[in-house]
Amino acid sequence: MEMFNQSSSSRFILLGLSSILYLKVIGFFALLVAYLTTLLANLLLIIAVTINPKLQKPMYFFLINLSFIDICFSSTVVPKILLNTLIKDKSISLLECAIQMHFHLTFGSTECFILAIMAYDRFVAICKPLHYNTIMSRKKCISLATSSWTSSFVNSIIHVTYTFQLSFCNSHHVNHFFCEVPPFIQMSCGDTWLHDLAMYISAGIIASFTFFLILISYVNILSTILKINSSQGRSKAFSTCASHIIVVTVFFGTLMILYLRPQSRSSAVMDNAVSILYSAVTPMVNPIIYSVRNKDVKGTIRKNLVKDIAKLNLLRQNHINMRVEGYFL
Repeated sequence: MEMFNQSSSSRFILLGLSSILYLKVIGFFALLVAYLTTLLANLLLIIAVTINPKLQKPMYFFLINLSFIDICFSSTVVPKILLNTLIKDKSISLLECAIQMHFHLTFGSTECFILAIMAYDRFVAICKPLHYNTIMSRKKCISLATSSWTSSFVNSIIHVTYTFQLSFCNSHHVNHFFCEVPPFIQMSCGDTWLHDLAMYISAGIIASFTFFLILISYVNILSTILKINSSQGRSKAFSTCASHIIVVTVFFGTLMILYLRPQSRSSAVMDNAVSILYSAVTPMVNPIIYSVRNKDVKGTIRKNLVKDIAKLNLLRQNHINMRVEGYFL
């Protein structure tokens, strides 16, 4: 069988949403709505935190990181999927594919770290409130965020570089919506056990470690909540924690299914669905669960939106008055 090395110039053909017209239309508009919602919700959060001095706290610093990640994470793949659904040419160049794979892996890994740091931040705030300012100092927060971004960037470079050193069969068709590591390992005609091992170790360290850190943090948080005398306070705290845990479980669960499952048990249909879930749905849900329900964030957004709408109405009214006055002069 003819083999080729991906260092040569070549293009890959990506799978579209569906070959059935009505399913393609439904999938396109569902994905478009999810993407636009992701952009709007996360941008509103970033603006709200930036303009409100009261929100200059560690929790909101990491929320801005999470929102920026979600925008970029979704933007690395969703626009390309939407474009491939509309046009006949579904190909992607080697360089575009490598860049997409690199940044998608970088943002995904960084989100794991940031979610773990946010859970730890909540643990310190609820379980050790007297030491919160000392433990979560500005210097510590910047250091944690920088370490998350740097380690994810380096990890991604290693995996992407090794992936495109593999030899592939003469078919350039990728049975996936975008360029991601697992489908390319499955396409390889060579021995991939070393790359499989490296991926399992990396995913185990990043996904599993951060997930268990989150669980430990929330177990301690819940145990502290149980000691609250007010039933209303306990109910509200439980509701918030439950929402966070659901989002985290869905995100990490889909990652573990894709990256920690043996390649022999992989399913293209399931892998595609899982990838869409954590690449398009989770970034849309995150700002709603983590911030839009927050009264300070909602108050800031509502206050400034009302103020901006009032300014626009005033400018519009002034413009109308000027036109009326000019007409009668």
